[in-house]
Amino acid sequence: MLNNKAENKLDDEAQTAFGQIFSASIFENENIFSKDNNIFFSNPLNDSQKQQKKLMVGGQAFGIKFFTQGVIVVGMTNIISNGKETNPAYSSGIRIRDIITKIDGKEINTIEDFSRIINASPDKEFVLTVSRNNSVFDIKLKPVLSDDDKKYKIGAWIRDSTAGIGTITFIDTQNGTFGGLGHGIYDVDTGNLMPLSSADVYLASVTGAIAGQKGVPGELKGVFLENKKLSNLYKNTECGVFGKIEEASNQDVLPIASKNEIKCEKAQIRCTLNGTTPEYFDIEIISLYKNSVTETKNMLIKITDKKLLEITGGIVQGMSGSPIVQNGKLIGAVTHVLVNDPTKGYGIFIENMLKTA
Repeated sequence: MLNNKAENKLDDEAQTAFGQIFSASIFENENIFSKDNNIFFSNPLNDSQKQQKKLMVGGQAFGIKFFTQGVIVVGMTNIISNGKETNPAYSSGIRIRDIITKIDGKEINTIEDFSRIINASPDKEFVLTVSRNNSVFDIKLKPVLSDDDKKYKIGAWIRDSTAGIGTITFIDTQNGTFGGLGHGIYDVDTGNLMPLSSADVYLASVTGAIAGQKGVPGELKGVFLENKKLSNLYKNTECGVFGKIEEASNQDVLPIASKNEIKCEKAQIRCTLNGTTPEYFDIEIISLYKNSVTETKNMLIKITDKKLLEITGGIVQGMSGSPIVQNGKLIGAVTHVLVNDPTKGYGIFIENMLKTA
């Protein structure tokens, strides 16, 4: 097992393996889960049943269209108004990472909402409700008219959505809970966990891969399958994203392992490199961090499978959530890649994912 100093050094080199994009999603049509073998979900397991808990092992790629609760301030920019440089947002107390949830008491969930209200009442002072570090407070702000385009602006860049590709970790066939990524969806500019308003989850078809190199993470390329919506997310947590799936084929169900059953030895991950069919690939668990304070970095793993190394160079963006299986049990999911050595990365214990599901 690595010492704390070595573990901290690896933490600095680690990057989540979620393929995040900001352009419009590409859609195709295809079915993957057979409607001829539907699961009708029963009630959740009680505490006495959890010891025998079994989950359907994932490995399929999925696409997320994620919309925030409020708009996130991701940057600041000065505005030229009446020939003078000014920044109303910063001067009023707005800071990067703030989440603006309301204007004059009206809920804001999109950039369009924000812009429409600001420009509908020229030269007015607004009251913005702001969330920062678990505190909520009001700020008074008066936009200024930009000399450049004659629009009212506050001097802040804001974001209301993101999209990306990840991998399904499990489906609980008892209650329909779907879990993926093994870590949360974070804003790429602020590093904060993005507050969830709504999110649509689609099956994705993998069309190719860009291999990772030292210092440059690789990525899976794929398209969202428009007619195969899997779920709506109800949680975005540090240990994964979670939703409900109404139907799935009852295949590849395995018992889960506790962290005390996991060993530093050979294992496999399951992910999709082409189309919609997942495959198993060989890995080795190098180190275990059973008492780590970081809930998403519980195992240090190394890719040993020749085919996977040839195609991807190791762990790439889009593989977050790839289930890890050892000795016939589901033990966790891939979460991070080491940027300076893409053959290595981190995984989360499955029990850590389940406790936040």
